[in-house]
Amino acid sequence: MANLTRWSPFKTLARFEQQTPFEELFNGFGLRPRWSELEMPEMRIDVTENERSYAVKAEIPGVGKDDIDVSIDGNQVSISAEVKRETKKKDDEREICTERYYGQVYRSFGLPGEVDNTKASAHYENGVLTLDLPKKGNGNARKVTIS
Repeated sequence: MANLTRWSPFKTLARFEQQTPFEELFNGFGLRPRWSELEMPEMRIDVTENERSYAVKAEIPGVGKDDIDVSIDGNQVSISAEVKRETKKKDDEREICTERYYGQVYRSFGLPGEVDNTKASAHYENGVLTLDLPKKGNGNARKVTIS
């Protein structure tokens, strides 16, 4: 099976030389391209399910656990996080290249069934947020006979 990657028109431009990244076109002009600021990093997730619950693993590197918010509404799960930038620099230093993102990241998705948000739990370790989302039981479900 082939791996799919998302194509970004700002990484390379095919109508110019194939091997030359778009950012290198600005070298020597004293301009700093701002295309990288338009890109927000993706929060990659894995979702699995068993009979009792859904398990979600979300990659959110470089974030403190206090800066992550998870909300559950029915079958809708929303994860947001604030990526903070370290601003410790010495007086004689200047930035030459800055590729690390800082700001807000957000991901929202729907699950096939409703989640019991009172029993949901979350754990964050080594840049991976793990959610255990128990399925809501059909407490009042009954079979209806047709006459």
